[in-house]
Amino acid sequence: MAAMDERAKSDGLAGLRVLSLESRRAAEMATLISNFGGKPIVAPSMREIPLESNTEAISFARALVEKKFDIVIFLTGGGTRRLARVAETVVPLDRFAAALRETVVVARGPKPTAALKELGVPVTISVPEPNTWRDLLHALDEKKNSAPLKGRRVAVQEYGASNSELLAGLEERGASVTRVPVYQWALPEDTGPLRAAAESVARGEIDVALFTTSVQVEHLLRIAREMKREPEVRAGLAKALIGSIGPVTSEELREQSFSVDFEPEHPKMGFLVNEAARCSARMLAEKRGRAGN
Repeated sequence: MAAMDERAKSDGLAGLRVLSLESRRAAEMATLISNFGGKPIVAPSMREIPLESNTEAISFARALVEKKFDIVIFLTGGGTRRLARVAETVVPLDRFAAALRETVVVARGPKPTAALKELGVPVTISVPEPNTWRDLLHALDEKKNSAPLKGRRVAVQEYGASNSELLAGLEERGASVTRVPVYQWALPEDTGPLRAAAESVARGEIDVALFTTSVQVEHLLRIAREMKREPEVRAGLAKALIGSIGPVTSEELREQSFSVDFEPEHPKMGFLVNEAARCSARMLAEKRGRAGN
């Protein structure tokens, strides 16, 4: 980490206009970019809000203690903790945890695993990195003899937008699937900075765009559509260097027809900016050279 901090004093992003759509850690991202000599354009793109009514989560908690689920899939640590808090409003927390211990529990990576550990709930199936929906289905396929999906009642703790590919994959394997949304992502209350950022992209004024979650991609394009500037925003991003924090975000970018130019070795914000500083000048020149710019 000390070596990384030392490198942060370099000018690897000197003269480059770097877009980040980070929200909660916007100030930290701006500082990291500036430390490498870049010009940060940071536009918060999302806010996490509780659903106005947690009826699905409440219904899930009641059904779980009545032994109406065979498998429960947890996708996020924050969502797992929120679900437990919602459940506690209708059933005792120890009873909720005991019911989970009697089911097959699937955790998509270390964050939901840690949250379940806090509840005293062991994980039956842990999904390895990079923790995509494909990895999750593959992990379930590998355990199909001990934890078959066919004919089983499966609950999926969701976050943000529903993952239609995951739900379809579970249903194709014969599962009866119940979505359990706990929270969702919304556009920020003030979309002015995000609209300004979209306009900068459309005008070709962004050299490097850094994405730390797939929701940022969705919201940037949503704003672009509202502004009737989606083709220009897509063209502007195609000319910029695109950095993704990891496979899940990269998958969304590619599904939106964007090329991912680099990912950091570890899916962390500091490593992402460090990787941008290491390779952006060279890769941007090569990319624009190929495009004839």
